[in-house]
Amino acid sequence: MDQADSVGTVLAHDELPRLLAGWLEARWPGAQGVDIHDLITPKETGFSNETVIFRAAWREAGRRREGRYVMRIEPMSPPIFPPQTAERLPSVEIQYRAMAAVAQHSTVPIAPLIGYEHRSSVLGRPFFVMEYVDGRVPSDVPPYSQSGFLVEEATPAQRRRLVESGLEALARIHRIDWKAAELAWLVPEGRTPGLRWQLELYRDYARRELHGRTHAILERAFDWLEDNFPVESDLVISWGDARIGNMIFADYTCAAVTDWEAVALAPPEVDVGWWLSQDRAAHEGYGIPRPEGLPTREEQVAYYNALTGRHLRKMTYFEAFAALRYTTVFIPLGERLTASGRVPPEMNMSINNVATQLLADILEIPYRWTDPPR
Repeated sequence: MDQADSVGTVLAHDELPRLLAGWLEARWPGAQGVDIHDLITPKETGFSNETVIFRAAWREAGRRREGRYVMRIEPMSPPIFPPQTAERLPSVEIQYRAMAAVAQHSTVPIAPLIGYEHRSSVLGRPFFVMEYVDGRVPSDVPPYSQSGFLVEEATPAQRRRLVESGLEALARIHRIDWKAAELAWLVPEGRTPGLRWQLELYRDYARRELHGRTHAILERAFDWLEDNFPVESDLVISWGDARIGNMIFADYTCAAVTDWEAVALAPPEVDVGWWLSQDRAAHEGYGIPRPEGLPTREEQVAYYNALTGRHLRKMTYFEAFAALRYTTVFIPLGERLTASGRVPPEMNMSINNVATQLLADILEIPYRWTDPPR
């Protein structure tokens, strides 16, 4: 199901503006005659939250005001990432609460939040609204390393600046005191937060989603991660999906960090490993030379270390863990891609995919995902 079609599953277009306007008026003291218009439901390739971009105009204290906003709606399907919390909270609630905490306790650029609605009686499903942040996002499809503003317009210095600005935002996330931010709700009672629990969480999730099927690369990866398990480091707020494709950039500087559905408490290496693995996927994964100016992964680790005063350890391990997470969430994603008709069943996309290839490459396991499924 394309995001562009999904708003119809919440409400018909002619109903949505009226009900959303009433909801906003209740949250904007003094706002009168809120008018919702220019609704856009962007086409996206993912199966995450449904997104609606819109404009609102109203009168307040005798003056006309207007702005642009984004609404994120709880998806019909279960979340792609495994739930971190004891209570099965809506994905949009997890995102909203995490973003609110980060905004309150740091200088991390977050889209200003308008409000969260947990009642399904308003629009059919929970949702939240935030201000629209103007800027550009490095694309996933086609990869930003192949086309788009980062390779077609940017100078080498601007490319470097964009990546370093993203790492600066990530470092600020990791400096937040998660206890002061009251984010202990991210960990179920009786669980000890950290890398060990994250590995167990993804192992259990993979078993459930495979429904008895065999995933040879994933099984070997779990064994390798167990055999090479590192000494645990300190806990930070882990963004969970740390990559430049989840950031909005204005003038090659990070203007907003988005997509918090995988937020957790984990060692900082978990985020940096994901960041590095996604960099690898965008370049070596497609056989694309690194554009001039984009720092190497080694340079990115060094820059992060300089920002934080840390000395990250065993980054090959954390790149492999990141690729394992990616491979695990691709199991349900592949099923949804197949069910939607985007890929034929014979591709066995839940197991035979680009994430499995990335994992195999990092662990140097012979594999080609374009081969016929075995």
